[in-house]
Amino acid sequence: MKISIITSVYNNKETVADAIESVLGQSYSNIEYIVVDGNSSDGTIELVKSYGNNITQFVSEPDKGIYDGLNKGVRLATGDVVGFLHSDDLYAAKDIIELVAKEFTQNDVDGVYGDLVYTPKNDTSKVLRYWKSKIFEIALLKKGWMPAHPTLFLKRDVYEKFGGFDLDFKIAGDYDFMLRVLNGGIKVKYIPQVLYKMRVGGESNKSIKNIMLKSREDLKALKKNNVGGVYSLLLKNLSKITQFIKKEN
Repeated sequence: MKISIITSVYNNKETVADAIESVLGQSYSNIEYIVVDGNSSDGTIELVKSYGNNITQFVSEPDKGIYDGLNKGVRLATGDVVGFLHSDDLYAAKDIIELVAKEFTQNDVDGVYGDLVYTPKNDTSKVLRYWKSKIFEIALLKKGWMPAHPTLFLKRDVYEKFGGFDLDFKIAGDYDFMLRVLNGGIKVKYIPQVLYKMRVGGESNKSIKNIMLKSREDLKALKKNNVGGVYSLLLKNLSKITQFIKKEN
C-alpha cells in the first residue's frame, strides 16, 4: 500500500526541515512524499531542494493559501491513502505511517485517525494540550465533535468522490471538509494513541481577529453541511477546555 504524505509550506525555513525529517525517518518504506511550496522567498525552496530525490515531488508556485496547496498535493498524489504533515509539525513516532498502513490493510475502512498533542514551538517533547479523540458516531458532529484533521488519513478515492478543500474558507477549510466527508457516510476507525505533534501558533489562534474568523467560518461550515448551528459551535469551543486537562499517559 502506497501512502502519500503532503506538506504545504510558505516561508517556513525555520521548521520545515523538522517536518521533512519526520516523514523521511518513518519506518514504513512505501511513502510518496509531496511538498507544495507557495513561492517562498526566505530560503525554504533551497532547503527543500537540498533533499533531492528523497522528496518524491516538489512544486513551488504562487497559491491562494494552505488549502490551495493541500488541494494541489492531493491532485498530484498517486498513493492509495493520503495524509498531511504541516510544515511546523511532526509525527509522534517513527512507526506512525506503518501503524496507519496496518489499520487500512486489516480493516474495511475509508479513513483512520488518532490523537494529537500541542507542543511549545521550541520544545516538541513537552505537551501543552492533548486532543484526545474517540470512536466516531455521526451524532457527535452535531455536538461540535471532530477528529484532529492532521491525524486523519483517507483513501485517495474519498477526495475523488467528495472533492477537496473549499477555498472560500481561510481558516476552517479542514473543518468544512471533515464535516462533508464524515456526514457523507464514509467509514473511519479510531487509533487510540498520539499520532501527531503540532507546534502552537497556528493560523486559527494567532490573534483575536483570527479566533473570531475561525468561529464565523466554523458556523458557516456547520450550516453549509446541514450539521448544526450556534449550539454545535458552542459545544465545539467548550470541548477544547478538556484538552488542557487530559495529558498523555
